[in-house]
Amino acid sequence: MSYHFEFNWLLQYYPQIVKGIGITLQLILIGAVLGIALGIACAWARALGPAWLKPFVAAYVELIRNTPFLIQLFFIFFGLPSLGLQLGELQAANIAMVVNLGAYSCEIIRAGIQSTPKGQFEAGASLAMTPFETFRHVVLVPSLQRIWPALSSQVVIVMLGSSVVSQIAAEDLTFAANFIQSRTFRAFEAYMVSTAIYLILAILLRQVLGAVGGFIFPRRTAQ
Repeated sequence: MSYHFEFNWLLQYYPQIVKGIGITLQLILIGAVLGIALGIACAWARALGPAWLKPFVAAYVELIRNTPFLIQLFFIFFGLPSLGLQLGELQAANIAMVVNLGAYSCEIIRAGIQSTPKGQFEAGASLAMTPFETFRHVVLVPSLQRIWPALSSQVVIVMLGSSVVSQIAAEDLTFAANFIQSRTFRAFEAYMVSTAIYLILAILLRQVLGAVGGFIFPRRTAQ
């Protein structure tokens, strides 16, 4: 059985594809920046924070890491309105990605913190730094430097996982692919194009994160 490829619909539907790419990039930009920031805060709480805070952060991390991202997304978008909190599709998608990446990045960053030599903490104390100042000025940057490749990989994974936000009608790249195949009935070609775009985005995102790491940690690049 022969199959004839047709891509003549690309010109007609390129605005939907471009819009989908833009929303996917917006989701990963917001998710990466706020998710890593949340991960840093949670990693500090789990590794160096007060004893009363650690169980709450640990419960959050375990809950997110042991439940599907799609269920988390549905809970935020469909569940929270039951409590009176109405969210738009993109708002729910952004919150879900931040919360998800925050939990995973927390454990990655915590591993970097725990690998910090005790001498660095003692050096901070000898300079009359508070524990938070020691964490901020002495521990955080070397810890991020050690785990940056793993953290970058997690960001890429979250970007690829963002494809499920189309399930709540967020108009990302997967939503565009679904829309196109429903109009053209060329499912193979529509998803082939979207797969190629996701592949390109993943490769470019790795390159960007590598460049960011080289800028933030110049000594790592020089080695």
